[in-house]
Amino acid sequence: MANTEKTEKKEEKNPEGDELKFKGRFVEACGRRKTAVARVRLYKKGTGLFAVNGEKISRYFLPDQITLLKQPLKMTEHLRDLNISVITNGGGKKNQAEAVRHGLSRALVMLEDNIKPVLKAKDLLTRDPRRKERKKPGLKKARRAPQWSKR
Repeated sequence: MANTEKTEKKEEKNPEGDELKFKGRFVEACGRRKTAVARVRLYKKGTGLFAVNGEKISRYFLPDQITLLKQPLKMTEHLRDLNISVITNGGGKKNQAEAVRHGLSRALVMLEDNIKPVLKAKDLLTRDPRRKERKKPGLKKARRAPQWSKR
């Protein structure tokens, strides 16, 4: 009986109560890094809000990752006049941040074509093609062979 009273008193928090959703016209681009994929939407006439998977950016990424993914916005001075929504999955948080940076760069070029030389000079429009190498048969890892024994 005591257990049922405790469960009744607990308030269930709505996990979607913190979600940020934007409406209106947008420009969409996709960014990738290793196995991470980010779909970035730039909403015109915004107030500078940034949502990642429905959460505020500061709740999803670490501060150094936030500075990494905001590079294209700082270079093109679009920090305040856009709302940005990102849906990302796959990989780790750092790779997701790099995928968001790639997607943001692509979306900004779609929004304004004269930004392209600035972003291209800093190599923000190029997809980083490096991936983890596959393991080969007979080896311990991709290239690590078993220890050789003379006898």
